[in-house]
This record gives sequence, C-alpha cells and structure tokens, in this order.
Amino acid sequence: MTATFALPPDAEATAPPEWRGLQRDEVRLMAVRPDGTTTVAFRDVPELLEPGDLVVINTSGTLPGRLAARRADGVVVPLHWSTALDDGDWVVELRRPDNSGPDLGVEPGTVLALPGNVVITLLAGYPDPSRPSRLWRARTTPSVPVTGYLQDHGAPIEYGYLRGDLPLAAFQTVYAGEPGSAEMASAGRPFTEEVLVALTTRGVPVVPLTLHTGVSSPELHEPPYPERFAVPEVTARLVNGTRRAGGRVVTVGTTVTRALETATDDDGVTRAAAGWTDLVLGPDRPARAVTGLITGLHEPEASHLQLLEAVAGPELVAAAYDRAVAEHYLWHVFGDSMIFLP
Repeated sequence: MTATFALPPDAEATAPPEWRGLQRDEVRLMAVRPDGTTTVAFRDVPELLEPGDLVVINTSGTLPGRLAARRADGVVVPLHWSTALDDGDWVVELRRPDNSGPDLGVEPGTVLALPGNVVITLLAGYPDPSRPSRLWRARTTPSVPVTGYLQDHGAPIEYGYLRGDLPLAAFQTVYAGEPGSAEMASAGRPFTEEVLVALTTRGVPVVPLTLHTGVSSPELHEPPYPERFAVPEVTARLVNGTRRAGGRVVTVGTTVTRALETATDDDGVTRAAAGWTDLVLGPDRPARAVTGLITGLHEPEASHLQLLEAVAGPELVAAAYDRAVAEHYLWHVFGDSMIFLP
C-alpha cells in the first residue's frame, strides 16, 4: 500500500453485531469515493447506488470445517478443512493445540484420528508438494462425503479474536446456498432481506456467482490459494450489459471480485466460466470488469489489500484505512464495512 496503518488493539469485532445490540445491516459503512468519504449504516447501501448499477454476490454456504484431530501422542488439535479436490482428496490445515497458528512442524505421512472412526493421512504440501506449506493434501480412510461428514462432526472455523463459540448460522449470509466454503464470504454478511428488496426496487439487480472459499492465513498473510468457482451465463451477460450501458459493476467482497475477474478476458468481456481459479489481483493485474467493491476491513499485512488497490487504487485504499483507524471502525468478519465507488 502507499500508506501503512497500525491496527488498534481494540479494533477487532469479537462477536456478531446481533450480540452487540445491532441488526446485521446496522454496522457502519464507509462510502469511499475520489471526492471524499462519508459514513452511513450498511442498510443505506441502496441509496449509494444508481438505477442500472449491478451488485454481484457470492452464494456459497459455509461448512463447519473445524474438526478435532487426535495426534499419535494423544494430543487433540484443531484440523481445518479447506476444500475438496477433484479426486476426492482434501486440502487441510493442521493447527497448534492452542489454535494460535498452523503447525508447521508436521511431516508427510502423518496420520491423525478424526471423529466417526475416520483417519486422515497428510500426503504432501499444497499446492506445491515440493515445498513446506501450512496446507496439506490429505486423504481420509474410509472415504467420506465432505458435506455430510462435516455437518455431522465439524464446528465453524474460528480464530482467537472471537469471544466464545458461535453457531454455524452466525457464519452464513442470508443468501447462502450450496455449502462449500471453509470460511464465510464475510463481506456479504451485513446484507438482509430488506436491503436486497431495497436494491431491487431501486433498479439495482443482484446477481449470483459461487466461489467456495478455502482456509485463509490470518497469521501468515499468504495470498489466496486455488479455489473452486462458477460464474453463470446470466451473470456474465448482465455484467457485460451493465458496463455497456454505463452502469457500475459492484462486487460484494474479494471472493466475488476474484471469480468475476477470472471469468473476464483481456478484451474486457466477461464470459460464463467454472473450475479453479488461482488469480491474484494486484499491480500487475488490475480489475477489468469490476468498478465498485463492498468489503470488510483487512489487517495491514493481508494480501486482500492488493485486490482492493487493483479495483480502487492505492491512494483511495490508503485514505479509507487511515479514516477507519481514526474513527475506530471494527475489523474482521463481524465488523464494519466499506464500499469503494468510482
């Protein structure tokens, strides 16, 4: 970033807004434009958009991806499921016993016992088997269906800044559909049915795509790994039509931006697409289709900041974060929001 910022010690949202006496859509929203910034409630987002703009959301549902794994020495540690590969193997992250970070000292061939008489073997680092990694390609014995197994034996993935165990419903957007994400696509959490209706009545269509998010790296701040996505034909058609008509394409979160930009070619045309994306937006790959972005707040070292800069520019992102620090915005999945608009 062109400017750095320090995260204040009391800036982390430790619980959902509903636990703080607010509705989902009552978190603060900073509207960031080249001519300045304003602060409103998130429920006011329809008033910031114009008829003919387009909002694109990620409808992936969150799975309870945290499992209790027993090591050979009997110690029970968290194991975070990240994604299911095409051949049935899993990508997982083994955590330290206190969940303070990934366990980087494990070796290929490590076997752990999981609930339900299942064992899992860590095969090789992921995505590059020749290099050490916090993520592992792993295989369960017996083979189990991911969704059903996690729903029976898993719990939501949580990190140290959260206060107390939370139900899976706290980690779902109101429009969550097909389960497949290890962590919630959290930029969409403040949306409510009322906000979605208000957008529609204002003449701002809301269209879906899917990107199943893997396990992030809050301690190591690595760029995102390959993730499974699908951009439907109707969404691609409406994105192209909106841009031709002079409207703004506003994505809800970095996951939507990553998927939509993956489906957008060098000619700026968005096409239906599905598969795996390893796209990392940044100075060498600016946004082609996305012109506006709704996002939560990311830590100073987070790779997501490069994606924000690819859409809004480094100066605008730096100014927004300086104001967020000064005005005591709340960070992380249950915190406040920003919308970057041209």
